[in-house]
Amino acid sequence: MIDEMLESEYNNVGELFGFGELEKATRHMSPMQRVKAISRLSRQVKGSRRSRAEMEKFFKQLPGHVKQELVKGKLRLADWTIYSIKQIKSKTIKMFEPQDDKHVGLRNISNAKLPKNSVFLVSGIILLTGVSDNAADEEANKGINFKTISTVPAIANGEFSLKANKTQIVPENQSNRRFVTDNDHTLQWGYYKLDNPRLIKDEEVIEMVIELGTQYQIPPEQFLFAALDGTATTP
Repeated sequence: MIDEMLESEYNNVGELFGFGELEKATRHMSPMQRVKAISRLSRQVKGSRRSRAEMEKFFKQLPGHVKQELVKGKLRLADWTIYSIKQIKSKTIKMFEPQDDKHVGLRNISNAKLPKNSVFLVSGIILLTGVSDNAADEEANKGINFKTISTVPAIANGEFSLKANKTQIVPENQSNRRFVTDNDHTLQWGYYKLDNPRLIKDEEVIEMVIELGTQYQIPPEQFLFAALDGTATTP
């Protein structure tokens, strides 16, 4: 336990390993060993950045089995973006649905859930739009050139929400204008950085819903690209 703690690549190792377990492990240490262990608990290995730093703050909320796998090195933290592409067929567009299958170019998760035994921290959300050359052709839909939603005012003036396991991550009635980042050159197109990142666990159904006030001047071939960006656990 102590060797694993001292050699851990993560910050906030107290929450990851469990302060109770660490107290037991250090109880019979020599004074010098205890000082070394406490020093490791109080310092950063290397300053973590962006969503990884945010994930380390959530170690306390990770399921016990996930913590154990991270401690043993069987799981690691990795950058990940979950995405889904959907055609605009009505004023309400559900970007992730239980009947969805994983398909390269269309979405990278199945059944609107994370892979088993994984945990994902949503740090940011991306929303873009584009037109298919032939909406009935799946291959054409995989080749859409997505652009900012400011190009379609009816989409930009809509709203969105994000839930996981019925728990609200982004409340309803949030303006899609959050994704109009055309004039912010520090962000990629359509990126909304969450000030309040949240964890999603496996087996939790992800629900991202786009609500439009009108479909005025939206062609039937119009599609949406939605993505959740952040850090995930991976083997």
